[in-house]
Amino acid sequence: MKQNKYNDSEFFSAYKQMPRSIQGLEGAGEWHVFKALLPELRNKDVLDLGCGFGWHCRYMREQGARSVVGVDISEKMLRQAREHSEDPAISYVQLPIEDIAFDHSRFDVVISSLAFHYLESVESIFRKIHDNLRPGGRFIFSVEHPIFTSRNEQDWHYDAEGNRMHWPVDHYQSQGIRSTTFLTDNVIKYHRTISTYFNALIDAGFTIKAVKEPMPSEEMMGIPGMTDENRRPMFLILSAQKDSAAN
Repeated sequence: MKQNKYNDSEFFSAYKQMPRSIQGLEGAGEWHVFKALLPELRNKDVLDLGCGFGWHCRYMREQGARSVVGVDISEKMLRQAREHSEDPAISYVQLPIEDIAFDHSRFDVVISSLAFHYLESVESIFRKIHDNLRPGGRFIFSVEHPIFTSRNEQDWHYDAEGNRMHWPVDHYQSQGIRSTTFLTDNVIKYHRTISTYFNALIDAGFTIKAVKEPMPSEEMMGIPGMTDENRRPMFLILSAQKDSAAN
């Protein structure tokens, strides 16, 4: 199922009001960890899967990337991305991530930010990415943490006064579709275990280089409710590398 929720007018309007939509990368609580995992970008060819408003694409160019390709299923998201940049070295492609078909060994770096939990399967995508990367290329991606996605509700357990008691985890081993509420109702996500992500990378031929479960930066801790983000992981970030001898 390829749900294009980001093209829904109600959803898109709400998404535009989020801090990460208004402030860009600095408004994303996991960015400081994601950024630290990026390799040297100067003169590199980069692919961004699920590029959204193009914040990461523009950052890659600011760091000296030779070219950047941003892929997103949503025409509304790509229109916003194009309005923010006329850089000829950035090209945007409207396409479901599942349907990518780039040349063998075209890219040095592939990234994806909070997109893969919208995909029914990652195994074939990871194999495509491995093929698209040059030997020694890096693949860094973030997803909603499996502890976060295990239940349809994806919310805290509250007491009678509305205080957050704990974050429930249930049906963790039952992988598959979750109908959630995120900005609007009926947002389709896919839950998979941590081991599924790891094994999909290994089976695709990658070496896992880093695993991160980021907490908010110190600068963000003053935001109301942000301290609760240290009570359970919301994001999972993985860094992997294609063997330098691989073809």
